[in-house]
Amino acid sequence: MSSASSPRLIDGKAIAAAVTEDVARRTAALTVKPGLAVVLVGEDPASGVYVSMKSKKAESLGFHSVQHTLPAGTGAADLLAVVAALNADPAIHGILVQLPLPKHLDAAAVIAAIDPDKDVDGLSVINAGRLTVGDRSAIVPCTPLGCMTLIGEVHGADLSGLHAVVIGRSRLVGLPMALLLQQANATVTIAHSRTPDLPGLARGADILVAAAGRAEMVRGDWIKPGATVIDVGTSRVPDATRTSGQRLVGDVAFDEAGAAGAITPVPGGVGPMTIAMLMKNTLEAAEKAAR
Repeated sequence: MSSASSPRLIDGKAIAAAVTEDVARRTAALTVKPGLAVVLVGEDPASGVYVSMKSKKAESLGFHSVQHTLPAGTGAADLLAVVAALNADPAIHGILVQLPLPKHLDAAAVIAAIDPDKDVDGLSVINAGRLTVGDRSAIVPCTPLGCMTLIGEVHGADLSGLHAVVIGRSRLVGLPMALLLQQANATVTIAHSRTPDLPGLARGADILVAAAGRAEMVRGDWIKPGATVIDVGTSRVPDATRTSGQRLVGDVAFDEAGAAGAITPVPGGVGPMTIAMLMKNTLEAAEKAAR
């Protein structure tokens, strides 16, 4: 990316820090500590790191933080019993079951068992339905909620007159992202692997959200000059210059994205926002319970 045409970098770390600072301030004003319970099944190293990060962040903000680590062979009945106990615990306002679960467990059934008002990942069918109809009680999935905050830094809250293209249609990111953009008055197109002329469609986007999970799929000539680009992807690719032999990249070929007006880097863009929004969702669940 040439310095003459470098887009504005949207600093997810700084914006996430501002979000968590506000969460800490509001937490201090509550008479009850927000309670976050994280449930980990098995010993997947990446999941273990994510759970540890979430628990430490909750503790740093003054939350009541609980972690349940269960053996990989835990049966469905035992896992659902843990969820039921957390549902019934008034000191817990947010429940997060770390995904992916071991293959013998039905993730959809486990998520469905979480009290929708404690489903701080926003993954339940009930919260998805609430979001679809614009119900303000919906708990919104953390990653798209974070993306909207980043977009708001560039465009403000009202996206009237802007065309947004979301590449990816997952329940976790793509679909809720499209709904949030629509509710902010953008004109939204959802694209995916079977979309004809995906590059041409992307070139029409004022806001381009790349959430396909394919390393550097979005090339520089896919980007409309001046567009805001939100890169949700994280993939590791070989890099002989790194000690690890790999480097982290997004769904956008960052070095080719000089035409963008603003872009999120990978790492340091969307990633920090996801945990910040988990904390915000937990705080708001506690505030709602305290009313």
